[in-house]
Amino acid sequence: MADEPRQVPVQGDSVEDQAKQQTGGKQVRLKVDHTGMVTTYANAFKTNATSEEVIVDLGLNMVVPNPQGQNAEVAGDILFQVNNRLILNYYTAKRLALSLGQIVRGYEEKFGELKLNVSDRALK
Repeated sequence: MADEPRQVPVQGDSVEDQAKQQTGGKQVRLKVDHTGMVTTYANAFKTNATSEEVIVDLGLNMVVPNPQGQNAEVAGDILFQVNNRLILNYYTAKRLALSLGQIVRGYEEKFGELKLNVSDRALK
């Protein structure tokens, strides 16, 4: 008897696709409940990892006011205020990384390269 072909997760798999793969390709009805969802904005993150999990702290980089009245940019003081912590197993972290990579590639194809260095973004 031949082995059944096994589905392998592909980058960008949706939650529905993952559910089908986990149930051997059988049709599964997935309902998503957004009633308890909270939306937050993050412009910064910090990562850490254990042997079993990936930890992502999400939050805001904010300029700290300088008490001497100088520009904080001159002083270089920035506060990273952590608002949320996301803890993922490595399988979910990999799926998220692949999905985010795919989303960013699509954005850059449409609008151009995202330059991470601020000085490269300055209008010249």
